Amino acid sequence: MKILSRLAPICTLVALALPAAAQDSMSAEEFDAYTRGKTLFYGDGGTPYGAEIYLPDRRVRWTFLDGECKDGEWYEADGLICFVYEDRPDPQCWSFERGAGGLVARFENDPAQTPLYEANESTEEFLCLGPKIGV
Repeated sequence: MKILSRLAPICTLVALALPAAAQDSMSAEEFDAYTRGKTLFYGDGGTPYGAEIYLPDRRVRWTFLDGECKDGEWYEADGLICFVYEDRPDPQCWSFERGAGGLVARFENDPAQTPLYEANESTEEFLCLGPKIGV
């Protein structure tokens, strides 16, 4: 019982902090202003993960840095930034916040997944190879 009585104040503080943390997420307007016209490279634990070009009218182009690119678009839903791509019409929803080194992206479809971090910013486009032809 002593342990529970000691944990109660800590649990209360954690519960109070959760709404504040949620408020740190960027709004659609903030996200658009930060990303529009940029190419952002994302990393996962120091390993390159992928890159996305943020085009006008909330259009995007994503690559896992393998030469294949997917065009898509993003929209705001319930305070999250959701992406749909030409090959994946099911929304991929993320929360974004500004970290010390750039954006921090959390995949809200699977909150247990490791956050991605903005590793580099560029105004240059990345290489997209053409469609694969033949078998």
